Amino acid sequence: MDYFVAPTSIVRRIWGTADTVMFIFAGAAAEFALNKAVDWLYFTGRLPADPLGRLFSTVDYARRIVFADRAGAEHAIDTIAAIHGAVEARRGQAIPAWAYRDVLFMLIAYSIRAFEVLERPLTPVECEEIVDVFCRLGQRMGVPDLPDSYAAWRAARARHLAQDLAASRYTTDLYLQYRKHLGGPRYQLLRAVQGLVAPPWVRSLLALPGGGYLRPAIALYRATKHLAVSQWAKNALLPAEYQARIRALDGVPAALAQHAARA
Repeated sequence: MDYFVAPTSIVRRIWGTADTVMFIFAGAAAEFALNKAVDWLYFTGRLPADPLGRLFSTVDYARRIVFADRAGAEHAIDTIAAIHGAVEARRGQAIPAWAYRDVLFMLIAYSIRAFEVLERPLTPVECEEIVDVFCRLGQRMGVPDLPDSYAAWRAARARHLAQDLAASRYTTDLYLQYRKHLGGPRYQLLRAVQGLVAPPWVRSLLALPGGGYLRPAIALYRATKHLAVSQWAKNALLPAEYQARIRALDGVPAALAQHAARA
């Protein structure tokens, strides 16, 4: 069986754990709110209307790419490209190439940061692998000027952070929507998690807390991650109606596992 992401890849381990996926999207939710192309996410109205549903939709596509065979992964990537193409056609203009790169760079950055916060430092080889996977995804979508190494990505990421982020009215509105859909306590927890995983410039623009009070809980998670007590992140960060969908993020998606077993 040929896979877009090898079964032994660190990317599968990262995206096969619900807590790590939640931390990835906590960080991405912060950075999305600051991106100068965030108006594209408002064009259809879906993001502000249902930010949590949009999160799970994005997770579903990402995990199809990570866990499916090559044909299935490439079909998912092509579907994403078609969806974006339809939005571009409706708006009558193209999404900037730098905005596509920003999204890919976020997936790389928060995959690395979330895993390192919750698990352990990644090796240089593992970081190269993460960059390779998401840049191949971008290449399939036709995104130009993608980095070809971890070092090149780090340099490009630094430039993007400096050039492409700014607080705007969309930032304010999106955070109001986060608070509305999460409720006060979960909203504060979201901001604390964001403070743990976001880079300094993002923390500064959003006045995020450092998240230091979560560090004892992170240490407990690492020590007990195979026990029920370690499930605090997935249970605490999102409302109860999402618990079944969150639990489904642990491990290989059932349909894909069945497909692999038949192969």
